[in-house]
Amino acid sequence: MVQSKVQDLEKARTWRALIREASRSGLSIREFCRRRRLKERQFYVWQRRLKEARAEKIKGHGQATFALVSEEPGELAAGIELVLRSGVRIRIGRGVDEATLRTVLATADPQPC
Repeated sequence: MVQSKVQDLEKARTWRALIREASRSGLSIREFCRRRRLKERQFYVWQRRLKEARAEKIKGHGQATFALVSEEPGELAAGIELVLRSGVRIRIGRGVDEATLRTVLATADPQPC
């Protein structure tokens, strides 16, 4: 049982890295999988599985989570990007005033964090 959990964690870690690499590659998922000799269907299964696990973890903790979008300075000209529970993505420019940001967030995701 313990060995199985370790293997599952390793698989999840591997697929998480592959999914991240695919999103940064600029390739379609089909082309990325072809080049990496991955089964496209398996890619989507793991993508969904990891997304659901992340959603459950967030739901269970009831708090915001953050992820590094890019390690390249200046890569995201908007400043930061928020991904709300609903899946809505909001890019926030540098220097935005607090009142505007609060209005946008209240409109985009009426549920409190």
